[in-house]
Amino acid sequence: MANVQRPLIGIGADLARDEQSRPRHQVRATYVDAVVRAGGVPVILPASAEARCAALDRLDGVVIVGGDDIDTRPFGVPLHPMARVMDPGRQSAELAMLAALDARPAMPVLGICLGMQLMGVHRGATLIQHLDDRISDAARHRDDRVHAVQTAVGSGPVASWHHQALADAPGFAEIGRSDDGVLEAIRDDGRPFYLGVQWHPERTADPTLGDGVFRLLVQAARGG
Repeated sequence: MANVQRPLIGIGADLARDEQSRPRHQVRATYVDAVVRAGGVPVILPASAEARCAALDRLDGVVIVGGDDIDTRPFGVPLHPMARVMDPGRQSAELAMLAALDARPAMPVLGICLGMQLMGVHRGATLIQHLDDRISDAARHRDDRVHAVQTAVGSGPVASWHHQALADAPGFAEIGRSDDGVLEAIRDDGRPFYLGVQWHPERTADPTLGDGVFRLLVQAARGG
């Protein structure tokens, strides 16, 4: 389905609950708007393993968005006291989709913040569950504060909101770090486009590290 003028870009939904604890599948408008600005057509994918995997053959690219923390207990790793885990239904859907994408290596994929962490953990990466345990000023990576990164897709100021990060990235090229050493970008050079970024490009003002990241995804989805 490549080489389409406006490629269909799947955006994985979060699974949240309203004030009556009723579940809802939701995506922040910032992700949708960023895909539109880049020239893609957003398609919201519910947090259902079956639904997401069934949709992949109709899509031209995928975005794995940010959210709450990974529950490390299914991987045999104790949960950090500061972890606030995502809904288990979403985690199951994300990991099932990543496995299905392994069978579709030509599909362009962009992982953002939690999305990058999921890409790494899916391949056995070590997750730093609380950055404050590793660096002295971890708060600068939260609350959309801006800090500098140097990466293969561009260097400059980015907006971040995370307290976890990847300690390593087996199977990936580590292509970017922040100025305090946090791993900020990974890429699978064995695929046409399989990129993870730790910052939030949908909320980053820098044209290369913000909308430019989504343009790279859409270009790859067009077959470019």
